[in-house]
Amino acid sequence: MSSDWDCTQHGPVHPYTSKPLAALSQVAQSAGVPVWAPMPLLPQWTFGGLGVCGDERTGAKATVLALAGPSPLGGPADLLLIAEEPGIGLGARIAGIDGLDDPGVHLEGAPDAKILAAGHPTPLWRTSSAEDRVAFVGEALGVWLWAVLWPPAAELVLLEHVELHDLRHEAHHALDLPAGAGSPRLPH
Repeated sequence: MSSDWDCTQHGPVHPYTSKPLAALSQVAQSAGVPVWAPMPLLPQWTFGGLGVCGDERTGAKATVLALAGPSPLGGPADLLLIAEEPGIGLGARIAGIDGLDDPGVHLEGAPDAKILAAGHPTPLWRTSSAEDRVAFVGEALGVWLWAVLWPPAAELVLLEHVELHDLRHEAHHALDLPAGAGSPRLPH
């Protein structure tokens, strides 16, 4: 008998749990990887939930925070920010691609976007994704950072001045973040 989670396609995996936004403080204080959030929040954007890969035994190996707001070209947009250790696969799943491959093997050339993550300039490269979204990946604080946006035209959000903060930092523990409707983009 084993307490490991097993996938018939990928083998041993870490369990995924979606959480209500009210659990953000608890998740941030116990996560082993960053919980990324743009600060200041993009105008008229709200938070719509979060998810964690891992359990009490292994700790959080990946986190995802969902946001929603207006697209720069009009209409609604969704942004999921994922931090994950190599080999977890949550970013790839949300991007709509299969596999646990290291996304770094597919990155080449100049980055497609640059943001600040934990005060450091962080390049992001466009990577494979399903047709209904666009995905970017880079590295920050020693783990993969994914930004997945719906619809694809919402990628212009990353051209604005985006500064990501790690909500695990004690300066952010008492933040009161604007909550919106639960995101349908989070895995269940």
